[in-house]
Amino acid sequence: MSEKQVNPALRGALEYGPIILFFAAYTFLKDQSFMVAGTEYSGFVAVTAMFIPVLVVTTLAMWKLTGHLSKMQIVTLVLVVGFGGLSIWFNDERFFKMKPTMIYLLFAGLLGFGLMRGESYLEAVMDKALPLEREGWMLLTKRLAIFFLLLAVANEAIWRMMSTDAWVNFKTFGLPAATFGFFMSQAGLFKRFGSDEEIS
Repeated sequence: MSEKQVNPALRGALEYGPIILFFAAYTFLKDQSFMVAGTEYSGFVAVTAMFIPVLVVTTLAMWKLTGHLSKMQIVTLVLVVGFGGLSIWFNDERFFKMKPTMIYLLFAGLLGFGLMRGESYLEAVMDKALPLEREGWMLLTKRLAIFFLLLAVANEAIWRMMSTDAWVNFKTFGLPAATFGFFMSQAGLFKRFGSDEEIS
């Protein structure tokens, strides 16, 4: 079943809206605490509790509109619900901060496993978006696996050694900027290994 086309502005709002709302809510509530059933929760944990249903709703809306969810979207949703739920259950923000590390380690591991088998799992999920020759896919997959490992290390270092404010800024702005920068830096690879079926 092919994916239905969605207005780019709406797609962007569904994909990036939750993290922007998380940042905005954290900015306003970070210094507050909330008493629920006799337990005091920090502003960060409270915002995490709000973020989870927002992400669930936007992910379901994307699925409803397009008829398709990528493996990355599904895994991200599962880990957000899982680690976010642990943060709320144990009233410990560290679980939610670990979530990006788990996501990037998982994707790096999957890509690395595919490479060891001589395959590019990245090609399997992005072939239509990025038409590349096989050599290009293998090289891009290797670079992306290393990039994910570096992001996992960076996330661990920042949440363990820096303030929560620094981590929220890193998650909201640093991670998307790093991802954008990575793909922009691969322009030479795309040009060298890009396939063009119309060329005889």
